[in-house]
Amino acid sequence: MTQPQPHNPLHGVTLQMILEHLVAQHGWEQLGRMINIRCFKYDPSIKSSLQFLRRTPWARQQVEALYLRDKAKPSP
Repeated sequence: MTQPQPHNPLHGVTLQMILEHLVAQHGWEQLGRMINIRCFKYDPSIKSSLQFLRRTPWARQQVEALYLRDKAKPSP
């Protein structure tokens, strides 16, 4: 059984949810400029990006950090 994680801001948020939010917020082109990852720049898709991010911890950390920065910004 998993333990509750009240201080983890990513608890309950899947990588797919994070990626879909970032693509909706910034678009693939801007996302590719913000995080220099090939799968964001050349023929991007949610599926290929998820495969890459699940295998590449440094890239996943950058995507999660961008998501947290976006969530920390006040909404207009």
